[in-house]
Amino acid sequence: MNGKTKTMRKWIVITIAGTLWIQPVLEISVPATSWFSVHRAEAASTTKTNESTITSGAQLLEYRYNTTRSGKSATVLADVVKVDLQNPYVNLNVMTGQGGKITTRQSVEGMAKETKAVAGVNGDYFNTSAEGVPMGAQASDGVLMSSPSELSGMYAFGVTKSGTPMIEQFTFEGKVTAEDGSTFDLAGINQASYMTEPDKTFSHTNKMYIYTDAWKAVERPANSSTTPTEVLVQDGVITQISLNKGIKQTVPAGAYILRAHGTAAKYIQQHMQVGQKVSTDYALKVRSTGKTVDPADLKMMIGGHTILVDQGNTTSFSRNVNALGGNRARTAVGYSQNGRYAYIIAVQDNNNSAGMSLYELQSFMVSIGVWKGINLDGGGSTTLVTRPLGEKQAELTFETEYGGTTQRSVVNGLGVYTTAPQGSVKGFNISGPKQLLLGQTAKYTANGYDTYYNPIDNENIKPTWKAGSSNIKWTGSEFKATSSGTAKVIATSNGISTSMNVDIVGADAIQSLSPASTTATLKAGTTIVVPVTAKLKNGSSMTISPETLKWEFVGFKGTVKDDQLTINSVDSGTTVGYAIARYDGFSTMMVLTTGGGSTTTWEDFEGADTTVSFLGNPSSVTGTAAITQGAEDHSNSKVLQLTYDMTNGTGKKYAYAQLSGKTLNAGTKAMAVDVYGDQSFNWLRAEATDASGKTVYIDLAKSVNWKGWKTLNVDLSSLGISYPAKLKRIYLVNVEEGQDERAATGSIQIDNIKLTGAAQAASFTNPTGTLAMTVGKKTATLNGQSQSIDAAPMLRNNATYIPVKYIIDAFGGQASWDQKNQRVTILRSGALMDLTVGNKQYVTNGKLQNSSVAPLVVSGRALVPLRLVSEELGLSVKWDQKTKTITVQS
Repeated sequence: MNGKTKTMRKWIVITIAGTLWIQPVLEISVPATSWFSVHRAEAASTTKTNESTITSGAQLLEYRYNTTRSGKSATVLADVVKVDLQNPYVNLNVMTGQGGKITTRQSVEGMAKETKAVAGVNGDYFNTSAEGVPMGAQASDGVLMSSPSELSGMYAFGVTKSGTPMIEQFTFEGKVTAEDGSTFDLAGINQASYMTEPDKTFSHTNKMYIYTDAWKAVERPANSSTTPTEVLVQDGVITQISLNKGIKQTVPAGAYILRAHGTAAKYIQQHMQVGQKVSTDYALKVRSTGKTVDPADLKMMIGGHTILVDQGNTTSFSRNVNALGGNRARTAVGYSQNGRYAYIIAVQDNNNSAGMSLYELQSFMVSIGVWKGINLDGGGSTTLVTRPLGEKQAELTFETEYGGTTQRSVVNGLGVYTTAPQGSVKGFNISGPKQLLLGQTAKYTANGYDTYYNPIDNENIKPTWKAGSSNIKWTGSEFKATSSGTAKVIATSNGISTSMNVDIVGADAIQSLSPASTTATLKAGTTIVVPVTAKLKNGSSMTISPETLKWEFVGFKGTVKDDQLTINSVDSGTTVGYAIARYDGFSTMMVLTTGGGSTTTWEDFEGADTTVSFLGNPSSVTGTAAITQGAEDHSNSKVLQLTYDMTNGTGKKYAYAQLSGKTLNAGTKAMAVDVYGDQSFNWLRAEATDASGKTVYIDLAKSVNWKGWKTLNVDLSSLGISYPAKLKRIYLVNVEEGQDERAATGSIQIDNIKLTGAAQAASFTNPTGTLAMTVGKKTATLNGQSQSIDAAPMLRNNATYIPVKYIIDAFGGQASWDQKNQRVTILRSGALMDLTVGNKQYVTNGKLQNSSVAPLVVSGRALVPLRLVSEELGLSVKWDQKTKTITVQS
C-alpha cells in the first residue's frame, strides 16, 4: 500500500513565513486564471565572485548581480549552495522546528546545529500567527510528514531516493479503511486550518485528517471553526474514541490520531469501535499528469510558492504575487537541466546588498543555470547557514534582512547533509577575520579537513605562521595590519602550506566617515560616545573604534579611551572647538560649542497624572495601553505597556498608545527611550505635533527585532520640528508588504523617555569682505586696499590656482600642509576640507567628493583650485574673462 502511516525516523522539514497561509476566517483573493503574465527584469549581469567547498558534493557559490532600477544602478549579492544529487556522500533533507516536530519553530542555524546539517536555508510558507505548520507537502526519508494544502498554484520541490529532482504541483489522495471494510476519504496529514481554493470553504469541515506523532501540539488544529471527533490508533488498533471533542493529549510515539468533523465524524460513529483494526492508505499525485508518487520513494520533499523558472526560462507566475513585491531578501530552489544538480538560492537584503524583486530573482536563476525552480519563503525569513571548510558547525553566511545575526524562527528548512566516512587528511583551512582595519590585530586558526572535505581532529595540525605580504605583520602570537590593500596570511604544517587573503581597509576604500554625533557641548568634564562609521565604496559599512583613529583637538584638550572622548580642559576664550578624527588620512569632524546639550528624564510613567489610552487602526486592530509594573530589569518601576492584536483586517495596521500630549522641550536634539521588545519585527514609531501644527513622525526602530529591554537613541535634529511640540502617541505599525512575516499579536513596554537639548549653535566670527586677484600679477586687493602677494595666481587646465594662505588670511580659518602625504587641510566655519596633490577626489566633512581639478605643486609650493576651495568654504567667486580677475566675497 502507498504511504502507510508509520513512525517517523527523522524529521527535517522546511517552512517559511509568507503572506499566503490563510486562517479559516480569512480568504485568499485569486483571479479567475491561475497563471499570471511574465514580466521581464531590467537588463542585468551576473558575476561569480567566489567558490568554496562545503563538503564532498556541495559547494558555496557567491554571486554579484548588477542591474538598473529606474535609471539607477543596484548591486545585489546572492549565495547559492550547489548540491550534486549523484554524489553518494551528500543528500538533501528537511529540517523541522525543534526536535523534528511540526507546530514548533526554530532558527535555521538552530535547526542545522540540531540535525548536524552542513548547510541549510529557510523553507516553506506558514502562518506566523498560528501554530507553525508548513502549508505545503513535506516528506523525509520516505515518510510523508504533511500533505499539500488545497491552494492554487503552489509548487513543491522533491528528490527521490534515486537522486532525481522534481518540481510539481501535488495533490493528496488517501482513505481510511475500517474493520468492517468500509472506507472514508482522507483530506490530509498534519495540516493547520485554512480556507481552501478555489471553493473557499473551511479546510476541516466534513473532513477527516491524520495527525501523527510529528504534530507536537495538543489541539489538532487550532482555530478550525469545527468541533472534532478523534480516534487514537496504536499498532493498527483503535484504543480510544472521543466524540465531539478532542483527545487531550499529544499523539503517542508510533501512533496516529484520526481527526474528523461532520459527515466524517458520523462515519466514525457508525463504523469504528475501540479494539477494532483500522488502516490508512495515501499517496501524492502530480496535478498536471495525474501520476501517483509513493512517499516511500521520496528522499525528501518541501513545499514552496509560485514557479519561477521552467525549461531554463523565466515563466509566468502560478499564483498572485502582489503580496511578495518589492526588493527583498529571497529564497528559492531549483535544479539543472540534466537533473544532477540542485541549487539552493539565498538573496541578501542588508547594508551590502539591495535585495531582489521576484522578476530579478527569475533572471538571476536563469543566469546561473537553473532549469526549473520555485520560490520559497523570503524577506525576513531568508536565512542561509553554511559550514566553512574545516569547521565543525554551519554558521550564518550573511546578515539577515533584520540586521546583523537576528534570525526569525521558522517551522522548517532545507538542509544539506554529508554521509561520507572519515577520510585521510587532505589539507587545512585558515579561519579568522577576512577584513581588518589598519593597526588592528587578529588571531587565526588552522582547521584540518579530509578527502571528503569534512573536519578532522586538529591535534596533529600545529602550524607555523608567517605574513605573505608586506602590509601585514606576524608578531609571534598574532597578525597586525600595517598598511591598506590585500594581505596574505600563510600557515604551514607537515610540509603543507595554505594561505588566506585578508582585506586591510585603508582610506582608498572609504566613501565617508561619520561620527555618532556631529555636534556636542564644549565643557570640561564632558564625555561623548564617539564611534565612527565608515561607509566603504563597495556599499558595506564598518564601525571604527575611536581608539583606532588619530585625533586632533582644536580649542580644547581631550583624551579618547573606551570609545569615549573626554574633554579635559577648554582653551581660554574658546566658544567653538573641533575634534578632528583621521583614519589613514581620511578625515571627519565633530563641532563642539558652549551651552546646551544637557539630558533630562522627560517621562518615567511614575506620576499619577500620566494618562494613556489605546487606539487601533483599522478598527479591527484591538489591544490595550496602560501604566503597569515593568518586566525584568524594570520590575521596580512603572512603564507604559502596549498590547496589541492585529490578526483581523487587511492593509496597513496600527496599534497606538495615545498620550496626553506632553510638551517637548524647546531645542530638543535627541531622544532616548527604553523599550522592552517582543521580537515581533513590527515598526515602532512616535508621532508629535509641532508649533506650526505639522505632524512629525519619529522612527524609534524600523524593526522590533529584539526580546527584552533595549535603549533606543533617536536623533531629532534633522526632522525640522518647530518648538514647542507635543508628543501625541507611540505606536506599532505592521505594514502591508511582508505583513505575514511579522507577529500579529504581542506586547511591548516603554520606560524612561529622556530628551537631550541641542548644543548651542556654533557662532563663527571670521572676517568678511572682498578679495580680488588677477592671473599673473603679484598684487591683490582686499576690501579696496592693494597689497603684495608672493605668488601670482596661475591658470592650469581652465582652473585658477593660488596658495591657500591667501584665502585664510583674507577670510579666516586655518590651513596646514602634510609634506609626507602631500595633503592640504583647511578648517573654516565648521567646514573641514582635505585636498591631496594630483588627486581630483577630496574630502569635506567626512565625505569623499569628486572634482575636475586637483591641487598642484609648483616651484616647491602647493597651490589649490581657487573656485573649488572658496565655494566649499562658503565663499562666492566671480571670474572676469576679459581682465582675468578673480573676485572672492564673504
